[in-house]
Amino acid sequence: MAKKKEPSETEKDVKTEEKIEIENNSKKSKKEDDKDDNKSVVAVDNKSDEKEDKKLKLARLLEKAKKLEASVEEAKDVDLKKKVKPEEEEEKKETLVPMEDYLKSSIHLGTRVITPDMRKYVYRRRADGLAVFNTALLDDKIREGAAYLAKFAPKDIILVCKREAGWKASKKFAEITGIRLFTKKYPAGILTNINLENFMEAELVFICDPWLDKNALQDANRVKIPVLSICDTNNFTHGVTQIIQGNNKSVKSLGMIFYLLTKLYVEYRKLDVQVPPIQEFVDDWDNLQPPK
Repeated sequence: MAKKKEPSETEKDVKTEEKIEIENNSKKSKKEDDKDDNKSVVAVDNKSDEKEDKKLKLARLLEKAKKLEASVEEAKDVDLKKKVKPEEEEEKKETLVPMEDYLKSSIHLGTRVITPDMRKYVYRRRADGLAVFNTALLDDKIREGAAYLAKFAPKDIILVCKREAGWKASKKFAEITGIRLFTKKYPAGILTNINLENFMEAELVFICDPWLDKNALQDANRVKIPVLSICDTNNFTHGVTQIIQGNNKSVKSLGMIFYLLTKLYVEYRKLDVQVPPIQEFVDDWDNLQPPK
């Protein structure tokens, strides 16, 4: 049998080097694998941390949302408690006359001019440009005006109405209440000049229009007497103490205002007189129709 050839020393060295190189490479690859494993572990940990953070943030947000919702519900409950009233109070306050009567009298119709003083009482403009008063405020202001008027006795009030549209109604008002009335022309100086034969003293001046009745307004301001005035949308209210908003140019409107003031004044002062129906303040009242 032939003998196996023994490897030479050189071949042994080569094999040894190859073996060492293989071992080194395997160690390197293992280290790299370990690094990769560590990286992946770190990445997984980071992701899990992020998830935990998100969960915590979400939990906090939900908690805040619940608190906000609870506070909103409490606020709603408070508002509702304030707003909710018994059925009797929920009903609209009863007006002095039916709203249809206010509309029939055209008390709510102003002019095409709106002064800064009267703007707050205007609800809107019609298509034709006429201003429209807030009817709810009209009713309130007539009540307020009557209550203010009732603070004074008839002998302490003078009524001035230069506008012809108000003559009939103002005369009826003066006749029933006993208040002194000046129509057509106001005698200038009767409140300020003590040397005049017709000089008189008064505690309240009631006028129908701050512009037409400006002489009476000025005299009252000079002697510091309060002034009650019916004011339309085109009036300035400087010098007027108490206003009654409304159309002060129409016969039927002024008739309605004086009719209501008569009723309320008699009631507040407890005068022993009979107040006639509105038909005596406004001609042909029963045939009037609300303006379209």
